[in-house]
Amino acid sequence: MFHVGGARSALFNWALAEQTGGRFVLRIEDTDAARNRPEWTEGIISALAWIGVNGDNPVFEGPYFQSAYAGRHREAVAKLAADGRAYHCACTRDEVKARTGSEHRGYDGFCRDRGLTEGAVRFRTPDDGVTVVEDLVRGTVEFPNDAMEDFVVARADGSPLFVLANVVDDIEMRISHVVRAEEHLSNTPKQQLLWQALGATAPVWAHVPVIVNEKRQKLSKRRDKVALESYREEGYLAEAMVNYLMLLGWGPGDDREIMPWSEMVPLFRLEDVNPSPAFFDEKKLRAFNGEYIRALPLPVFIARCEPWLRPDWDRETFARVAELVQTRIAVLSEVTANVDFLFLDEPVFDQASWDKAMKNSAVEILGGYLARLEKAGMDPESLKTALEEVGTEYGLKLGKAQAPVRVAITGRTVGLPLFESIEVLGRERSMDRIRAALARLGGRTGAGEAGPGTGG
Repeated sequence: MFHVGGARSALFNWALAEQTGGRFVLRIEDTDAARNRPEWTEGIISALAWIGVNGDNPVFEGPYFQSAYAGRHREAVAKLAADGRAYHCACTRDEVKARTGSEHRGYDGFCRDRGLTEGAVRFRTPDDGVTVVEDLVRGTVEFPNDAMEDFVVARADGSPLFVLANVVDDIEMRISHVVRAEEHLSNTPKQQLLWQALGATAPVWAHVPVIVNEKRQKLSKRRDKVALESYREEGYLAEAMVNYLMLLGWGPGDDREIMPWSEMVPLFRLEDVNPSPAFFDEKKLRAFNGEYIRALPLPVFIARCEPWLRPDWDRETFARVAELVQTRIAVLSEVTANVDFLFLDEPVFDQASWDKAMKNSAVEILGGYLARLEKAGMDPESLKTALEEVGTEYGLKLGKAQAPVRVAITGRTVGLPLFESIEVLGRERSMDRIRAALARLGGRTGAGEAGPGTGG
């Protein structure tokens, strides 16, 4: 699944590419067979396309596959060895641990000058000085060279490791800016040394802040809801997700938050990205999404709801209530529960709603309203007046009188406006539902304990 953090990094790159007239390069780094499956690749491409990062825009390039450049990777390893910047090493991990006393101290340089021609290939890290990384987000970061071991760039079978393959591919593809998550910062001095050793100028680095949950813990796929696809499936709009992700670590410099992509791109600056951890607030994302849903033209909203409407549900009936639905939901998946009562033979009852509403004067209210509903006008105002009259008889305000009727009609205590719902449902179906509720109550006041059954 595609992590929301990866999506945020992609959008920052995408904004930079659009703003500068550059290219956004999608490269699938597939050299690790254990982590490479076609369906995962398709998932990445599909998730990026959902947020607008795809070939419909001329700045998009790819996807490329790292495995296609294996020959270039091996050539780079050979060049490093020929130039004296790398050497073969036959040491096992156990041997290194035996010499250093710890597997955490790093490699001790044992094979540096042995002149071996087989084994893994290690980069010869400078013995002293510092490697300076100029980062647009984090400023100047210095890494003492004597704290870096001679790291492996190729396995004994000649296959390159990611640290080398990544650099070779970036050089080949003329990558000018590397914008990625801060956890990759520790790899950067090694990669910068490789860029220099291969005779190329290192790119502009920008390591964007880690994304954390409400406990300020780094978002984890084992603990948190991090998959971009899960938000898509829940009914979040792509444009709302894009807007929210762009604001994780960056802002336009004023109080605006709800902004279309076209307005964010000219304002975006990597230098303005805050290096502090960014809080992924799902409640705020939900509020963003609600704003975007309410801003949709009604025909567009109706079309966006289609995946959450069952095939046998009448679309004209849905269109009659769509405007009411649009003002009440925060994600599109909530459409189903808001309108299912209109299409089922009987509503799906929520037990908690039933227990809350079907007590005290519920039988009297339902019975009184049933009698009036038979003759009342079928417009919302007339339907409301009829229920107000019943409530007055029992000393109840409209809000209290509505509860049992709403549950009888819709199955829930919250949802679309009651009287508009009755109007669309129709007189006979509405009366049938009130009769069914009375039957379940057994005609007894306070009979909520009887329970509603399972509904349709």
